[in-house]
Amino acid sequence: MEQTRKRVPENSGSIVTRWFLIASALLFLALFLVTPLLVVFVEALDKGWDAYWTAIREPDALSAIYLSLTAAVIAVPINTVFGIAAAWSLTKFEFRGRNVLITLLDLPFAVSPVISGLIFVLMFGAQGWLGPWLADHDIHIIFAVPGIILTTMFVTVPFVARELIPHMQAQGREEEEAALVLGANGMQTFFRVTLPNIKWSLMYGVILCTARAMGEFGAVAVVSGHIRGETNTIPLHVEILYNEYNFVGAFAVASLLTLLALATLAIKKIVEWKISE
Repeated sequence: MEQTRKRVPENSGSIVTRWFLIASALLFLALFLVTPLLVVFVEALDKGWDAYWTAIREPDALSAIYLSLTAAVIAVPINTVFGIAAAWSLTKFEFRGRNVLITLLDLPFAVSPVISGLIFVLMFGAQGWLGPWLADHDIHIIFAVPGIILTTMFVTVPFVARELIPHMQAQGREEEEAALVLGANGMQTFFRVTLPNIKWSLMYGVILCTARAMGEFGAVAVVSGHIRGETNTIPLHVEILYNEYNFVGAFAVASLLTLLALATLAIKKIVEWKISE
């Protein structure tokens, strides 16, 4: 005999509460997320498309775009390789110092970006630990491109590893152990078993790492020296233009980072959908 479930009617109080919470969330998103994004594009196009494209094609802006892309192109692949290695080590093996490595992975999250930049100044600056040796060998790190790349690498270290670790822990070791028993070596096991299982999580981590690398401000500002056309990344160039009251130029360049953020969110949702399948 089938038992029918009686639907419990919602009382008016719960309905009001639900719609109040939904409306509050939508209002919050509209005020603090959607409106600022719209303001960026409205201000960027305030004087028309010609002024917008002129601001983006300006030599200092192109140099900032190129430098941001260069830092990301170098930092993201290195951190991807490191993230895969760290996640593999932490999830597939038990070893002494494992908890220390996990703690160190979270260090860039805990340390202020400005402090991160100061750490590199203390290490590689003119009065730093390695400063005199670098000066003697005419090697420039602080107030130069290498310093920007190093700080970008530091602040983006955790992203790939932190996305892979939960997925690889949930995956377990059974498939890799079965592959090894069947005669596969370490590289074959990784490329044919592990990588296909983590590819979407890996892509998710790479996306977040790239977005942070392109948008990093605090740590890069400390080591860059704000040299126009040489050591200014996109966020630093936006700051300079804004301080010069060149609002159209500042918002035009800022719109590139905004478009990157929107593209990141779109790809993020696609990857999350693939992971949930």
